[in-house]
Amino acid sequence: MKYPICIERGDDRTAFGIQIPDIPGAITAGDTFEQAHSAAVEIAHIMLQEIAAAGGEIPKPKAWSEHAKNPDFDGMGWGMLEIDITPYLGKTEKVNVTLPGYVIQRIDQYVRDHNIKSRSTFLADAALEKMGRV
Repeated sequence: MKYPICIERGDDRTAFGIQIPDIPGAITAGDTFEQAHSAAVEIAHIMLQEIAAAGGEIPKPKAWSEHAKNPDFDGMGWGMLEIDITPYLGKTEKVNVTLPGYVIQRIDQYVRDHNIKSRSTFLADAALEKMGRV
């Protein structure tokens, strides 16, 4: 799932800050953008794990344009953070699905081209997207 991230640019004296507005408590920083980005991935997983462990609903990302209207984010940059939320959606179950060979080939090519974990991850994400992330 792609979450908008708010980026506070750093310099020689201050760290780069990243917030994930849709994930409560997901705020981090790093001396470089790369360090801040890695820390953002880590904090996203920590916070999502805590939400899931408490029985909460995994937050759905809003459009960055909604967050950009928030005056707390004035002057900050924006990006997207890809987070695999499947570990937080409950126990996995195996299902048997019948699809045309051409569709399977296209899915597998997409999975390879976009470095997606697996065909199952792609199908789960596609289903959630189609259902409006319910």
